[in-house]
Amino acid sequence: MPTKQELFKIAVLDDYQNVTLSMANWSVLDGQATVTVFNDHLTNTDAVVARLQPFDVVCVMRERTPMTRAVISRLPKLRLIASTATRNASIDLEAAAERGIEVVHTGYSSSPTIELTWALILASARNLVAENASLRAGGWQRFIGDDLTGRTLGVLGVGNIGGAVATIGKAFGMDVIAWSQNLTAEAAAAVGVQRVDKDELFARSDVLSIHVQLSERTRGLVTARELGLMKAGAYLINTSRGPIVEEAALIDALREGRIAGAGLDVFDAEPLPADHPFRTMEAVTLTPHLGYNTAETLAAFWGDMPEAIAAFAAGAPIRVANPDVLSRLRS
Repeated sequence: MPTKQELFKIAVLDDYQNVTLSMANWSVLDGQATVTVFNDHLTNTDAVVARLQPFDVVCVMRERTPMTRAVISRLPKLRLIASTATRNASIDLEAAAERGIEVVHTGYSSSPTIELTWALILASARNLVAENASLRAGGWQRFIGDDLTGRTLGVLGVGNIGGAVATIGKAFGMDVIAWSQNLTAEAAAAVGVQRVDKDELFARSDVLSIHVQLSERTRGLVTARELGLMKAGAYLINTSRGPIVEEAALIDALREGRIAGAGLDVFDAEPLPADHPFRTMEAVTLTPHLGYNTAETLAAFWGDMPEAIAAFAAGAPIRVANPDVLSRLRS
């Protein structure tokens, strides 16, 4: 870090709503640092590197700007990456550790994502977005909705979020089934759902909700084959990560009416390009990655960050991402 006389420089990336400075007590860094907030999003690696060259600390919103090896290796001043939430798959921890760069995380709650999942399910089943637009344009009833009671909810991944989504599904009177690569019958029974195989999950579900983490094993997990197993009246809901579903295959399935619709909060490219086909598909309910985006969660994200940076600057213990990687590479 810079000497005590020299202020170290902090960059906050991708603050789309310009809330970072108002949602945290940055005064703990008074006299120690300057904070620069960027509200736009850069996709070009060279542009990201050029922007971040002067900074000692980079604060990233979970998985907006990837901190890849190609970026990290070209930032000689960088000493700390502070990320919102408890994990961030878009930070190359190995590359950071090789450079002696610490990676720290903030608090996180999964409740907002669980709630948004059900907002998308309900909006999809009752065509709420299209009905709202029609009503505002002077129309009246356009669609016939679908009951959830007595229908089958399929949950792809039964962790903290998937398990809670399943519990709510049972409260709606739905039959809940689940599958993931590591899900056992015992683990499924512990949350009161039935484990089925992957094909049965897609074939039986009236609503299929995705709740697995994005990894090399889950990237492209839902292909044209799985979508082809789904009922014509079924809905696919994704509040996890866009690349879990093969986007082109989903677009084809929706265009051809092979499934009834989709509720999507996450996409391959974010922000979603202005000319993306999803933007004009009436059968798709879209939200701009709002799963975590509540006042309470953002306050936790940004509220923890100045404290973590101040602790790092003072040489105090901080919450480090994957300390085993750090210790192995520094031994």
